[in-house]
Amino acid sequence: MIELKSFIRTDQFNFIKRQVQNLVNGHATAIDNGVMSALKSMALERVLVLFPIIEEEQVQLLQPISLIDNKEEAEAFLSQLKPYVMPFKVSEQGIKKLFPKAKKLKVPSLAEIDLREIAYLCWTDTTSNKRYIVINRDSKLIGIEGSFTPSNQKGVCSICNSHKEVGMFLTKVKGKEQGTFKTRGNYICHDSQSCNKNLTSLDKLNNFVDLLK
Repeated sequence: MIELKSFIRTDQFNFIKRQVQNLVNGHATAIDNGVMSALKSMALERVLVLFPIIEEEQVQLLQPISLIDNKEEAEAFLSQLKPYVMPFKVSEQGIKKLFPKAKKLKVPSLAEIDLREIAYLCWTDTTSNKRYIVINRDSKLIGIEGSFTPSNQKGVCSICNSHKEVGMFLTKVKGKEQGTFKTRGNYICHDSQSCNKNLTSLDKLNNFVDLLK
């Protein structure tokens, strides 16, 4: 038997979890069998669409979503999928190379982070009071550093599109004229761990990074 490799991104796993939760909620509200059957079929269809190129073994792994009837089955299904989530590929040395000017950069302990649960890495260096963001796009690390000012109120995060406590992230980019700079930024979640859990697509994350590059 061929060993199945990890093939699910973190944001895709979050999307699958949301579909699973919808099914559990549907059962809890006693939706009739016909509607419930339609919800199950729709959940499977939405999940399979995430993977334009998919192997038969991967389909078999995802299909049980259409059989979920309760919270216990939901948890068992997600536990079986978790090992096939691709971990965020990053190393401490790789991070430091992204920020060569930050000589005393304090990198978070990667050993304490479940790399299968993050689509991007974000932390605040308390020494410099700067916030750092690292994403992995097309197997290439991209790093952005900037300031972060909490807004002390809830708003829509430009990365995960959820209504959470946010702050303004600002960074400087080179202007068209030599020696000039522009300040760009947007509101993002104060808690990047919560933001990662709410991320069900990489589109807005990539758009946010493109805005700042």
